[in-house]
Amino acid sequence: MKKKARTPGTKAPAGSAKRDKSGGVQRKASQPLHAPPDDSRPAVRRLRAQLAQAQARIDELQASAETDFLLDIANRRGFERELNRAIAFIKRYRASGALIVLDVDRLKPINDAFGHAAGDQVLKAIVDVLKRQVRSSDVIGRLGGDEFALLLWNLSETDAHAKAAALEEAIDRLTFVFGDRTISAGASAGVATLGLHAEASRALEAADSAMYVRKAHRRHEAGRQIP
Repeated sequence: MKKKARTPGTKAPAGSAKRDKSGGVQRKASQPLHAPPDDSRPAVRRLRAQLAQAQARIDELQASAETDFLLDIANRRGFERELNRAIAFIKRYRASGALIVLDVDRLKPINDAFGHAAGDQVLKAIVDVLKRQVRSSDVIGRLGGDEFALLLWNLSETDAHAKAAALEEAIDRLTFVFGDRTISAGASAGVATLGLHAEASRALEAADSAMYVRKAHRRHEAGRQIP
């Protein structure tokens, strides 16, 4: 019995598959080779959420490791990271900046006479002065003990020295009352400019050396010992 010929242009019956020239069955293009099981999607979402939480925790721990908890500014590690990033930006985009290293003049005698809580009060007041004197784009860090550093954007050498003098003057005006005594602390600042050939370690060394020269000069001006 002869098979009935299918009229050209008519569709093949549902569920039928085309055969290739070799006689094999061809899979419909619309059918995926390996469709993912439906229950994999919640698992993927859960893993992505866990990954995001882990990354947030890593960021939190990194921020904690680079922050001075007493003063809520960058510690030495955090400041040096920002300084290296700034220098890379300056070199790439031919920008400019300045680094100021500032040392509190009489913190040790205050700690010795009134205790470290009094010294902490002095440090907090000095940081408040620094924050009021710089822009939000600038960076303040505590290098350790009574030494601070400021990363200032787009300042000429002349402007940087003027800013350092203004910081000294503002800190010199601070007074503190401990017991029945009113005292002041003071600070000495050194400057290094950041240009196309700047390096973080050398810039810190240059600003630190300039700060000690400035401290000796202030000591000579005042005619007294500045610790």
